Amino acid sequence: MLLPRATPASLDVSSAAIAAFLDRLEQAGIECHSIMIARRGHIVAEGWWTPFAAEHPHLLYSLTKSFTSIAVGFAVDDGLLGLDDRVVDVLPEHVPGDMSDGADALTVHHLLTMTAGHAEDTLERAWALEPKDLVRGFLRMPIVTAPGTSHTYDNATTFVLARIVERVTGTPLDRLLDERLFTPMGITDVEWDRVGSGSVFGFHGLHLTTEALTAFGELLRRSGEWRGRQLISRDWIARSTRRHVDSRHYSPGSPGRDFHAGYGYQFWMSAHGFHGNGAFGQQCVVVPDLDLVVVLTAAHNEIGHAQAALDAIWDCLLPGVDSSGDGEGDVALERRLRHLALPMVEGAARPENPTFAATIDGTVADSALPSGTQIVVDTRPDGWLVHVGQLFVASIGYEGWAASSPLGRPVIANGAWQGDIFVAELHLVSTPHRVRLTMHGGTAELTWVTVPLTSDDLLLHLTSPLMTRPDVA
Repeated sequence: MLLPRATPASLDVSSAAIAAFLDRLEQAGIECHSIMIARRGHIVAEGWWTPFAAEHPHLLYSLTKSFTSIAVGFAVDDGLLGLDDRVVDVLPEHVPGDMSDGADALTVHHLLTMTAGHAEDTLERAWALEPKDLVRGFLRMPIVTAPGTSHTYDNATTFVLARIVERVTGTPLDRLLDERLFTPMGITDVEWDRVGSGSVFGFHGLHLTTEALTAFGELLRRSGEWRGRQLISRDWIARSTRRHVDSRHYSPGSPGRDFHAGYGYQFWMSAHGFHGNGAFGQQCVVVPDLDLVVVLTAAHNEIGHAQAALDAIWDCLLPGVDSSGDGEGDVALERRLRHLALPMVEGAARPENPTFAATIDGTVADSALPSGTQIVVDTRPDGWLVHVGQLFVASIGYEGWAASSPLGRPVIANGAWQGDIFVAELHLVSTPHRVRLTMHGGTAELTWVTVPLTSDDLLLHLTSPLMTRPDVA
């Protein structure tokens, strides 16, 4: 246990406000996977929507960037790196002969604030240009505004920061964070997605449990102190979590006041406090003035849901902080949190169908596997066993959930017959994602409900260790 537990009432938080927060998330149509609320270092509310559970590390997507900021802080605190140090000086072997005009002026500060002067996120173009050296590709991207003057959300800046940290410390980013952050905090369930070289992305790919992410938020609230030990300087936390520049939304043109409130060092400023944000609804919100940390993991399917979740915190939860307690309300809330669940597939078992088969149509939108893959399903007393070609086998529960780890990563699934159509939902519970299997006649469709940003190849997301950019060496 990383943080002690307490009732909402004991820390002056209204259980009715927390319930209203949950109601608002539901009304907004947000698929939540977990929630955790901490006040004054105590967890006052926690819940997981089955099949997600406390022990599952969850992919944080771009919330990983905030951890890379902490790694930069270690290097700065140790005197190994300066904010004005230039990329070309720290990583000289990555400097291309046709470097973009002005790229030689890019500094650590520019990368941290995403003010490198590019018109848009450079990641895909830079990787396409230099598939084996993203830093080199980044330095070839055209600079259109003076570095330091304009914020453009750019994943590549954080990748470059990760490589800089590794160069000056002589330690891989993931190991540095293990040694200096996770191990001292008692965080053990840490997983990383990697590029082909084995390095971590830096801008994406960290998996943590909900409680570990909440503990990280609490570390930030305490200005870097953890159980009497200053893990990182107060100065670095203050620098990282204050506004350095006007910000632009991570999705160009999208509304959302909390993504236009300013940007720090890989942290977003908010209407209240600051937050780390990851695609599909991974959020760690810190409100220092109220001694409050709120964590959500989710599977948003709309850009506006990120702002909707933050608005729910401001409108529903915050008014209930510093409120009189309600013991009966606390009990009712705890009961509600204990029974959170995503809907299961409704339908019949049809045990008269012992074995049925179909072939995947990979031409449908968001297909997770190519056409021609054979699907064979064996009926069992408590559900089904699905054989996906010679690739993997996974369990599917009926009126319940069945867990398996066909290629190393956990999958929890549920299914049923809806008339003459077999339907199953397979949740990749270490990520926000799931795939839906439908079989009718001799045709099967295996499609993403939310398509991962890194690859639509299901096998990559089932495999441990997960490596989603094998082309990058």
